[in-house]
Amino acid sequence: MTTRMTVNGISTCQAAGTEKYEKFSFSHKPRKTYIQYDYRDVDGTLFSIVRSTLEECRAKRDEWLLAKGKEEQK
Repeated sequence: MTTRMTVNGISTCQAAGTEKYEKFSFSHKPRKTYIQYDYRDVDGTLFSIVRSTLEECRAKRDEWLLAKGKEEQK
């Protein structure tokens, strides 16, 4: 798999509060498409996930942000 989202294994999503994503697929049959998704939080933490749809990726990101917010309140 070739990706434009990494350079030497490091995410190109560097600006705080931004997201990057791209579709990719495996050559196995049946061919299934996935989304590689990176989100850089305002505090600089990177969230990265692979799911079938962009909506799933964003839902997991939102869960992560909620959980992270709860952790910071402790």
